[in-house]
Amino acid sequence: MVASVAVLSDIHGVLPALDAVLAEPAVRAAERIVLTGDIAAGPQPVQVLDRLLGLGDRVTWVRGNADRELVELARGRPEAADIPDPIAPWAARQLSPDHVDWLARLPFPVTLAVDGFGDVVFCHATPRDDDEVVVVDSRLDRWAEVALGETLPWHARPRECKPLPVQQSGDNRTPGPPLAHYASVAHVARVYDYLLGGKDNFAADREAAEQAMLINPAVVPTARANRAFLARAGRARRATVRR
Repeated sequence: MVASVAVLSDIHGVLPALDAVLAEPAVRAAERIVLTGDIAAGPQPVQVLDRLLGLGDRVTWVRGNADRELVELARGRPEAADIPDPIAPWAARQLSPDHVDWLARLPFPVTLAVDGFGDVVFCHATPRDDDEVVVVDSRLDRWAEVALGETLPWHARPRECKPLPVQQSGDNRTPGPPLAHYASVAHVARVYDYLLGGKDNFAADREAAEQAMLINPAVVPTARANRAFLARAGRARRATVRR
C-alpha cells in the first residue's frame, strides 16, 4: 500500500518543466511518483529519461502512446510511418538502445494500492487504449465504457441505454446492486455534470462539487468555458472533415 502518490503526465521530453515539478514540496514529499505516459517524446528525451531513471524505485512508469511510438520509430517498424508528430522521429534518433528497450518494456495500464483509495488504475488516455480520446464533456456512459470496458447504464440517460434497477428517493438516485459502490465516491465526470446543471450525478458528486465551489467560486464559469471551447473545437473539426 502506497501512502501518497504524485502523478506526472505528458512530460514530453521537457527537462526544465520536469525539474520544476520535481522540486515542488508536495512532489518531494510523495512516497511514489507515477508517470502516466508520453514521457520522452520532445526536445530533451535522453536528459528526461536519465533524470527519471535516477530516481530509482520511487518512480512507477506507465506507457503512453508517444512512448510506444518512439520505440516503433527507433526500431524502424512499418507502423511508424503513420506517426504525425514531426518531433518524434528526431527524439527517437537520440535514444540509446538501452533507452529504447526500457520504453518498450513499460507496462500499460498499472494498478497500485493507494492508502484511502484502494486499487487505483493509472493509464495514459484510457485503461484499454493508450491513444483513445475521452474528455470531461464525454457522456457518462462513455466514461464507464472506457474505464471499465462495459457500459454502466445506471448513470446514463434512459434514451442512451436500458437502465439497471435504480432506487428513487426524491432527488437522490441510488444505483441498484451490484453497482451501488460506484455512487458512494465522487467521479470527476459526474461532478462536472452537476456543475453544468446536469442530472447524471449522485450525492457524493454534488457534495464534492459544492466543496469545489466554496474553495473556488470560479469553478462553474470555468466549467462552462471548457464546455464552450470543446463545442467550438468539435464544430471546427467537423468542418475540416467536410472540407
